[in-house]
Amino acid sequence: MFITDIKRVIDQVSREKGIEPEVLINTLKEAIISAARKKIGPRADIEVHYDGKTGDVEVFHFKEVVEEVEYFDSELTLEEGYEYDPECEIGDSLGIRIDTEEFGRIAAQSAKQVIIQKMREAERNAVYENFIQKKGKIINGIVQRFDRGSIIINLGQAEAVLRPRDQMPRENYKRGDRIRAYVLDVLEESKGAQIILSRTHPEFLVELFKTEVPEVAEGIVTLRGAARVPGLRAKVAVSSMDSDVDPVGACVGMKGNRVQNIVQELRGEKIDIVQWSPDIARFVCNALSPAEIARVIIDEDNRSMEVIVNDEYLSIAIGKGGQNVSLACEITGWHLEVTSEEEYSRELKEGYDSLMKLTGVGLSVAEILFKSGYSSIRDISEAELEDIMSITESDETQANAMIEEAKVILGKEIQEKEQAKELELEQAKELELEQAKALEIEQAKELDPDKEPKDDQEVQDDQEVQDDQEVQDDQEVQDD
Repeated sequence: MFITDIKRVIDQVSREKGIEPEVLINTLKEAIISAARKKIGPRADIEVHYDGKTGDVEVFHFKEVVEEVEYFDSELTLEEGYEYDPECEIGDSLGIRIDTEEFGRIAAQSAKQVIIQKMREAERNAVYENFIQKKGKIINGIVQRFDRGSIIINLGQAEAVLRPRDQMPRENYKRGDRIRAYVLDVLEESKGAQIILSRTHPEFLVELFKTEVPEVAEGIVTLRGAARVPGLRAKVAVSSMDSDVDPVGACVGMKGNRVQNIVQELRGEKIDIVQWSPDIARFVCNALSPAEIARVIIDEDNRSMEVIVNDEYLSIAIGKGGQNVSLACEITGWHLEVTSEEEYSRELKEGYDSLMKLTGVGLSVAEILFKSGYSSIRDISEAELEDIMSITESDETQANAMIEEAKVILGKEIQEKEQAKELELEQAKELELEQAKALEIEQAKELDPDKEPKDDQEVQDDQEVQDDQEVQDDQEVQDD
């Protein structure tokens, strides 16, 4: 046959490339059928039989017995059929065994190309099937080369790419370095599987905890969520299925060795391990640690929360560049607004004072309105009539009067603010003119130090003289 020792080749390729033998056998059959049709004709009915034990390949060309042959590659006469089967009849299909050596060199080369192509396709599919199962897991590789900021990593069976946005800040690698990364995605493309890695994804942190903390891998400790500012800070929410197991302590480890291994892998990224709680207020307080929370005001409808902290903890709660509160928002899924107690007290007083401008609204009613989410005159002016009636237990006329009065007061306040703004602009212009005049005097002194600067009266007199001279000149021009 034109391919010798086919069984050994199939076994070797299957073992080295990780391709199932059945796939290679089917590829071989397709290649032989393709070669046979190139030699015999496109209509030829070819069957290939492969013996898995011996590796023998038999090829049969089936022809239909007809009275008059129209297609020589698929039909034969009754007389020709008698040569193969003396008992054949019109309409029978005879399988004629053919020698593959008869295909010729061109047909054999064509078969070889089909086999190579099919093997490559099978190899690509095997690589894709292998790595798609590793999506969402951590994988090890070796830095192979660099391509326009991306790092190409050798995974043994395939190459993967670590794009610039998936790389940790201030991380430097050189060729041959070992690297661990998270399999972000596996794309099936014509050239093969495209494996995308990441070291900045929050799930990379989660998978590292599964690797370093046995309780997490066993499911005793559950990671409820993770948020990261790659290379700077991260937060992980944990809970325990066993009341005897402290989830935070399990993740930290003895003398912090477990979390330290993860910190080293992430090049010093600070990690806050937060105790998860079904009580969202408590969970938020834990997420904003180490800041101490004084109180929280929850808005369930908008999934937002106003967090009031002691004045000395305000900067801690917000964090450098807002990192702490931003990560807390991400890990809890709530919008958090952090306010100091002093600022909250001031806003509270302003809100109460604003509401108490309304007729018939005293401290008790203002408190009811404030707790219901109406903290200013503007809120009342935009409120629904039914809501005000329900909250204040008033009738339609009273509630409508309150809303209309709020609109009037708000309009006056807006007008006063606009007038104040205009006055401020005028004062700013006057100040700018004074500064320009002062600068002009300073420049004049620099040009002529001995000359005494004129006071405002002298400047006014000079301006009047100049104006009189211009009037006189205009009159002379008219007389002429």
